[in-house]
Amino acid sequence: MNSSILVIPIIFIRYIIMRIINKEALGRIGFFPPTEGKEQIAFYIYQITTLFLLIYLFFTEIKLTTILNYMGLVIFLIGMLLYLKSIIDFSKPQKNGINKNGLYKWSRNPMYVTFFLYFLGCSLLIDSWVYFTILIVFQISVHFLILSEERWCIKEFGEEYRKYKGKVRRYI
Repeated sequence: MNSSILVIPIIFIRYIIMRIINKEALGRIGFFPPTEGKEQIAFYIYQITTLFLLIYLFFTEIKLTTILNYMGLVIFLIGMLLYLKSIIDFSKPQKNGINKNGLYKWSRNPMYVTFFLYFLGCSLLIDSWVYFTILIVFQISVHFLILSEERWCIKEFGEEYRKYKGKVRRYI
């Protein structure tokens, strides 16, 4: 079975579900704060690796022949469901703009964490070390983008974000 079907849930969740819940959230999700130094390079690497992770799936097949493939299916489904939950939570921020609801109680970046799970599941489903390697590069670039987001959030939300940052982990 062609693995391009693995792209459908992420597109549906990110664009259709989010639009239904909160049209303004679509604009916020596409916002990247200003980057500095290594973060600028990371931004371009993030864009390129994201495209690769999505497009690569159009040229591979889902394999369900090994235990790793089945583990990939489970991880993919968990990632997809948690991504849906993170999008729902993201779409409903508090009045001050900081998300502290749902998954944001435990992680300041649940979308990035669930993206990683989603793509890790894809990697195991298609049984590709190339895909997995690109996923690791993607995740490293994400870390630098998160640093720029945190700097922006401190400027934007001040002490309230500092308190949130002190209580909630960056990832998990």
